[in-house]
Amino acid sequence: MRYWNWIVPLCVLTLVGCEYRHDTSGLSATMTPERAAAVERDVRAYAATVAHDVTQQGPAAWRNHLSDSPSFFLASDGQLAFSNGAAAMAGIPNLEQMIKHIDLQWGPDVRVDPLTPQLAVLAAPWHEVRTMADGQVLDQRGYFTAIAEYTDGRWQLRNCHWSVLHPEAKSDVK
Repeated sequence: MRYWNWIVPLCVLTLVGCEYRHDTSGLSATMTPERAAAVERDVRAYAATVAHDVTQQGPAAWRNHLSDSPSFFLASDGQLAFSNGAAAMAGIPNLEQMIKHIDLQWGPDVRVDPLTPQLAVLAAPWHEVRTMADGQVLDQRGYFTAIAEYTDGRWQLRNCHWSVLHPEAKSDVK
């Protein structure tokens, strides 16, 4: 009878232990299809808001959409432009002085990959027409990738990469 006193609890612990999965990636191993669909819908709407705000407010709009956290970074064409959120916030006034107007549009193939209820990959072709302070107009296209993070009750861009399409390449952004 003494064996039964410790065998039953040991079996229960073994069975419970078999169901436990330690996730070392930091990402949720389980997200319901409904929650994933909601994250995708929210991030798509957020991406549309980013384009609208940047077009309406210019570079100042980035203050509301770029995370000011130390984990933030922004790269452009393979080079680190801002190494953290503080650097990005400090750089926005320079952009405001250089750029008079921005028209930002996402292409038709906006992709959203929900990772957790608070994180999603956002990727899209983009087209931007910038009117510079000196009157010069820059018309560029490329591809954008980012991690969108839901924090403090709203979505923000945590990590971003903008790549510019070379003139000889073709784009599906119209």
